[in-house]
This record gives sequence, structure tokens and C-alpha cells, in this order.
Amino acid sequence: MSSNEPPIAGSDPRRWWGLVVIALAQLMVVLDATIVNIALPSAQRELGMTDAHRQWVITAYSLAFGGLLLLGGRIADRVGRKRTFTLGLVGFAVASALGGAAHSQGTLYAARALQGVFAAVLAPSALSLLTTTFTDLRERGKAFGIYGAIAGGGAAIGLITGGLLTEYLDWRWCLYVNVPIALVALVGAVWLLRDHRPPPADRPSLDLPGVVLGCGGLVAVVYACSEAEPHGWSSPLVLGLLCGGVVLLAAFALWQTRARSPLLPPRVIGDRSRGGAITTMALAVVGMFGMFLFMTYYMQVVLGYSPLRTGLAFLPLTGAIVLASTQVSARLMTRLPPRLLMVPGALLAAAGLFLLTFLTAEPAYASHVLPSEILVGFGMGLIFMPVVNVATSGVAPRDSGVASATVNTAQQVGGSIGTALLNTIATSVAVEAGVVHGFAVAMAWGAGIMLLAAVVAGVLVNARAPQRMAAPAAAHDYDPHRMRVV
Repeated sequence: MSSNEPPIAGSDPRRWWGLVVIALAQLMVVLDATIVNIALPSAQRELGMTDAHRQWVITAYSLAFGGLLLLGGRIADRVGRKRTFTLGLVGFAVASALGGAAHSQGTLYAARALQGVFAAVLAPSALSLLTTTFTDLRERGKAFGIYGAIAGGGAAIGLITGGLLTEYLDWRWCLYVNVPIALVALVGAVWLLRDHRPPPADRPSLDLPGVVLGCGGLVAVVYACSEAEPHGWSSPLVLGLLCGGVVLLAAFALWQTRARSPLLPPRVIGDRSRGGAITTMALAVVGMFGMFLFMTYYMQVVLGYSPLRTGLAFLPLTGAIVLASTQVSARLMTRLPPRLLMVPGALLAAAGLFLLTFLTAEPAYASHVLPSEILVGFGMGLIFMPVVNVATSGVAPRDSGVASATVNTAQQVGGSIGTALLNTIATSVAVEAGVVHGFAVAMAWGAGIMLLAAVVAGVLVNARAPQRMAAPAAAHDYDPHRMRVV
């Protein structure tokens, strides 16, 4: 390992406190993808949003987040992970304050997008700091267990927090709450986290053409999905956006093979298991994010739950994710190949989503929603940890930021495209057959996509259980085939 690389942090007595800081920042980023879900009905009424456009409060954040994550990862590799981590915290706090003060839907959309921009800087820095801080296999398993619980459970925690804030304060506090969280994390980061700026030879340049092509393609595809409801899938606008998005993404893929310092180096995703894990993540979150959106409206609009009761109703989902991540995945990751956790997890989650296809307008929390939450939560808890481990292990230090960013990109892009697509399906069906039937049809699609995630994990992820220290390789020792025993 280069002398300019940070020392092995296993001997740093402050590393577990550093994990607390990293976890706090990651929790803020993840819960903000869903904390406004509970507040959305209130914000929609106050700001006059239409049903077709309400999903942009969710999608503006996840799309900016997912579209710029690779750039954020490359910035972390270039200027240092701690620097980008602290920059992301400050910017996220400012954007949250602007969103809380919004008095028009356009301002709220813009603030949510700005939150996504700074989350794209913050998240890859957090995950790469985690992977470089915990290099001992056993400690890394514990750290990833906590991270996996936050990555999955943070979304559900956001729903509960959103319910509390919306009911007892105001929906705007779902955004304001990030300010004190970010400040606490900032103080902890300055005091506890260690990182060194890479030497000039290892600093990648920024691939701005790649940013334009990749982000532009993602925006076009997601916008097409959201506009299909009011205009129809065969409209020139929707077809033009879809075709344009596909062309831009194809151009992005081609450019990455030719760029001097690509935004997403082919060597990072070229490994079969790593590519399969990233694809599994993207597919799995489609149904989960759709479930959050639709069950929020089902409980508040159809069942008449208060925001707080709605948030608490998601508590079993949080508990199931935390239990599966920390007590099952963390214990089995060194004993079983990753796909033997990922495939059963995806099948359990698919079964939970399929159960929601039988929803009616009658109260069905105990009979349908609760068992669905337990199945989906336990399944996602089994998926998150092995996905993160496979996707971030065995990469050269110069690529640790972009590898971490790729995992988050898969999660956010899957969430943004999935939310837009499933919302369009649900609202289109609801016009003819009612709101609840629209939710049920959308969840059937979500279950099918989750089954596809199980197939991808089973076919592509062939990595073995880790048998030795999972420290990142030195740049000059990097071998993607030798290092893929994760």
C-alpha cells in the first residue's frame, strides 16, 4: 500500500466512533428518500400538486442523487474522502433548510434536487470511508451489518420520523430536521474521521462528458416514465424521451470505454459478481420504494390513518430489516456465498409484494400489510449486506470512491425509475378501476421485478464466501479476478 494511503485503521481506537458518524450521515441520506412520503399528502394539499406530479418530490431527490453519484465518487477519489464527506454534510443541510421554507411546488422540487446533488457527494464518501476504515474481515462484517441495516431500515425510519414531525409539528420539519443532524455529523467527522488526499499520480480527472451523457440519459428515462400517465406510453413526448434516454445511455457506455479517466471505469463493473450485485440492488429497490409510496397513501387516504399512525405502521418493516441485516446476514456472510443470501432474500420480498396485490378498500393491515412488511423487510435485510460487500470489495484504492458510488447509484436510480414507473401504472389503472386496484396492479409489477432480481443474483453472482481479510488491494497489486473472493 502506498505511503500516501491511509494506514490500516483496525488499530485506531476511534474507528467505532467514526462508524457512528458515518452511520449518522448515511441514515440522513437514506431516510430523506422516504421521510417526505408521510408528509407528501399534506405538502400536496398545501402546494397544490397534482397526483401525476406528486412523485417528483421523491423522484427529484433520488434522480439527482443517482445521476450524480458516480461524479461524487470520482470527486472523493480525487480530493479525498473526508473533504467530500464534510462538503456534502454542509450542502445537504443548506438544501434541506431551503426545502423546508418552500412556498411553491417548483421551489420544493428544486430544493429536493439540490439535496440529491449533495447526497451524491456525501454517500460515496461515507461508504468508501467505511471500507477503508474496517479492513479486518470480522470487524468489517459487523460494520457492514450496521450499514446494511441503515441502508434498508433508514427508509422505514424515515416514514416513522415523517409521521411524528408531520402530526406534531408540520410537514416542513421533515426537511428542517436534517440541519441539526448534519451539524452533529459534521463535528464528529472533523474530530474522528481520518483520510489522506491521494498522491497526484492516483488522482483521476473528472469525466464531464460522461456526467452529461449519463445524467442526461437517466433524467430522460425517468421523466418519460412520469409523463406516461397524463400523455400515454405511445405519445410522441414519451417515446421521444425514452428513445433519447436510451441513446444517451448507450453513448455513455461507449464513451466509458474510450475516456482517459472514465466516470465509471469498465474495470469496476467488469467483474461478473460485482455487476450482478449492482444489478440486483437496482431491481430490488424498485418494489421497496413503490411499497413505501403506495402503502403511505393506502393507509392515510383509504384507511384514514394519521401521519403518525402511518409511520408507526411501518415499524415492523424496519425491525425485520434490522434483524435480518445484523443477526442473519452479518453472521452468515463469512460462511455462505453471497447469492445464497441474496436469492432467498429477493424471493421473500417478492412474496411480500405479491401479497399486496390482494388489497381491497376494506381495512387489511393485519391480514395483508403487516405480513407483507415482515416478508419484504426480512428479504431486503438479506439482500443489502452481501450486495454492498460484493460491490465494494477487491477494488483498487483509486477506485474505492466510484465503486461505492456505483452501489448507491444502483439503489437511487432503481428507486427513482421504479417510483416513476409504478406511480404511472397505479394512477393509470386507478382512473378505470379505483385507487386500491391501481396500487395492487403496481405491486404485482413490483413483485415481478423482485423475482427478476432473484434470477440475476442466482445467475450472475458467483463469488465465494470471504475466507481472508477483505482489505482493498494496493493499486499496483490490483487483479479483479484474484480479488473477487468476497
